[in-house]
Amino acid sequence: MGQTSGRESRADSRGGRRVAGGWRVRVGLSVAQACFTATFRGPREDFWDRMTFTGLVLGGYAVLARPALLTTPIGRRQVALGAASAGVLYATFSAGDRFARARVPTGDRDIAAIYALRDLRPRGEIAARLVTVIAPAEELFWRGLVQSGLMARYGRWRGAALAAMAYAGVHVVTGNFTLFGAAGVAGAHWCVLYAAGVPLGALIVSHQLWDVWIFLVQPTGPARA
Repeated sequence: MGQTSGRESRADSRGGRRVAGGWRVRVGLSVAQACFTATFRGPREDFWDRMTFTGLVLGGYAVLARPALLTTPIGRRQVALGAASAGVLYATFSAGDRFARARVPTGDRDIAAIYALRDLRPRGEIAARLVTVIAPAEELFWRGLVQSGLMARYGRWRGAALAAMAYAGVHVVTGNFTLFGAAGVAGAHWCVLYAAGVPLGALIVSHQLWDVWIFLVQPTGPARA
């Protein structure tokens, strides 16, 4: 492989697979910031349409930059690992919910604003959007593309830390401090697992289960302030 293509693509630490080079990650992060800004700053009633579009854009970009992501396996092992991961993250958020309501001045209001998004569409439709588009796309993009590229360039744990910060950073535009903190915790959770060797398919399952469970089935606390 030539010198130019070598700079554009480095081997993933898992299985010698090729990952997208630095410029693809930088472009992807710019696209992600623009998409998240449009999603959270646009008219509230269209939030789920914009969030779904963001998922399609980011997921599509990830598989274009790294086509091998299309063959990410999801079998029994991935489902079991994903369910365990979602359970641990839910327990973490249960404690975080109590802390935010007690210690963050805007905690109750911030959490209520997040859960109010459930009322914009039928619950079944929201669940379908989360499971089929939004959650898988986020993992393909943030772990499969961004974190893989950053780990290949900066090393496993430094790359994971940078990916977690990037994931939290795009949520600054929400103007919701509690959501920003929650995104930071969730992103760090999945980034650490991915860096530790948990397969991407398991993280997709984890993200799907956690999104539906915490948002639609069993909120960590009162959904309204």
